Amino acid sequence: MISQTLKIKTTVLFIFITAILFAQDPLGTEVINVVRPYSPTVSDAFKVKETPSLTDSLSTQKKEVNYNIFSVPVASTFTPAKGKATTIERKKQEKLFSNYATLGLGNYSSILAELYSNFQINRTDNVGFFLKHNSSQGGIDNIVLDDKFYNTLLDVNYASLQRDMSYTLDFGVQHQLFNWYGVDTNLFFTEEQMNAINPQHSYFGVSAGGNIKFDEAIFSEGDVRLRYFSDSFSSSEIHAVVQPKFEFDLGGQNVGLNLGLNYLNGSFDQRYANPNTGISYGFLNTSINPYILLQEDAFSVNLGAVLFYSMDTENSDGKLFIYPKVHASYRLVDEFVTVYAGAEGDLVQNSYYTFTQENPFVSPTLFITPTDQTYEGFGGIKGKVTNTIAYNLRASYKRENDKPFFQLNPFIGTNPNLEGYENGNSFQVVYDDLNTLEVFGELQVAVNTNFTLGMNANFFSYTNEVEQEAWNLPTIKASLFANANITEKLYGGVNLFYVGERKDQFNNTTVFNFQPQTITLDSYLDANIHLGYRINEQLSIFAKGSNLLGDTYEKWANFPVLGIQVLAGATYKFDW
Repeated sequence: MISQTLKIKTTVLFIFITAILFAQDPLGTEVINVVRPYSPTVSDAFKVKETPSLTDSLSTQKKEVNYNIFSVPVASTFTPAKGKATTIERKKQEKLFSNYATLGLGNYSSILAELYSNFQINRTDNVGFFLKHNSSQGGIDNIVLDDKFYNTLLDVNYASLQRDMSYTLDFGVQHQLFNWYGVDTNLFFTEEQMNAINPQHSYFGVSAGGNIKFDEAIFSEGDVRLRYFSDSFSSSEIHAVVQPKFEFDLGGQNVGLNLGLNYLNGSFDQRYANPNTGISYGFLNTSINPYILLQEDAFSVNLGAVLFYSMDTENSDGKLFIYPKVHASYRLVDEFVTVYAGAEGDLVQNSYYTFTQENPFVSPTLFITPTDQTYEGFGGIKGKVTNTIAYNLRASYKRENDKPFFQLNPFIGTNPNLEGYENGNSFQVVYDDLNTLEVFGELQVAVNTNFTLGMNANFFSYTNEVEQEAWNLPTIKASLFANANITEKLYGGVNLFYVGERKDQFNNTTVFNFQPQTITLDSYLDANIHLGYRINEQLSIFAKGSNLLGDTYEKWANFPVLGIQVLAGATYKFDW
């Protein structure tokens, strides 16, 4: 029975496999005749009625309902007031004038005079000039020599603002007069010797320059400056600077290239205590500074470096310098917390002009050389405490080679044939390598447009290579200022400056085997205040007080400043 069933299953499986094999044969070449084309049709859809008919056997009739309102009049004493549109109180816009003149007079026969005028040539061009004079006839207590000074400056500029570019041209003249009045009375000058000293000297400078800017151009900006500077001792100096800048977009990032050409040439007629030998100096510095600026929403990085080649044209000696130029910042909490850090260096070209503007009592016998700021690493945090209080905290460490220091010139005697600066009453410039650790803090408060307050402080720690001290550099500097519009017409402000102790050195060459002595200059606090009253939109009067604590401190060794100074005057605004 089982064998018969197995035979039947085997036969069926064989027939099934045979059918599959025949089904895999290729189709023949039969011709198919189409009797008629296929025409599909769509049957009508059955639509549901919006209001279906009811087939209920029971139907009801809606009853009609009538509504009646029982109205009773009510007496009311309420009277609505007429509405008024609320307006924003606008502050009266102050009229702007193109010109102003200021004149002030004070004790010590002080004079302050300013004149500014601007002329609109056409819609895009204008010319302006600025004249300023500040002087005093002196009168410092216990000073024997003349201590008067004056400083006069005239500046003329031409500006043009075009559609795709803007440029400015300027020309300036400056004349300054000072006296080397800082003679050490402990050196026992006789009256005749003191009267033989002529401490007066003057500076004269002429400058010209221009700046051009282009919108959406690879050559984005160019700056050119030329200055001639001289004094009453036949010293002269020429300083020229050319700085083109290029910027372009590279893959959405700002890429730039700053080029620089700095030329300085000058001479002094004589050396200190050596009238038969002069000093000549000259430098040509070229620089190239490529950079790329990477910016995101809260992150910004400026990656760059600067390459300097400095040529000493007097000695035909050249040096190559490479400095980093890296800055980074990250905004942690919107405008409230931003951290930043960086590393940078620079080659600073010192000049006779820059030294005289910082210390007008230098002698015309200086040694001039550039300062190699090898690097400065810094980091800090800045932002806002509130919308009205801003802060900035910063720490840095800097390395400088050939850092200049002001130091007293040595006392070489009381010969009446000496120059007015050769009586130990002028300053030389000495150079040394210096490391500086600095901590800086700043706080600014802007309560509103009527009151602002600010304060800052710097703390320094110096390490010298050769010199005993970082001469005439303070370890602490601090300042505080406040400005307020007391009323609509009355305004004023306060400024406080604090400078810590400084060191200088005195050397007496008239004493055999004399060891130079270190001098300590006391710290000082200088308090200043100013008040003004607007009589009308054109005329205002003012009063200024300087050194109100009356401390005749020494900013430089043996050079005390004027005591309490009071100056009053008026300012008049006008149009031609």
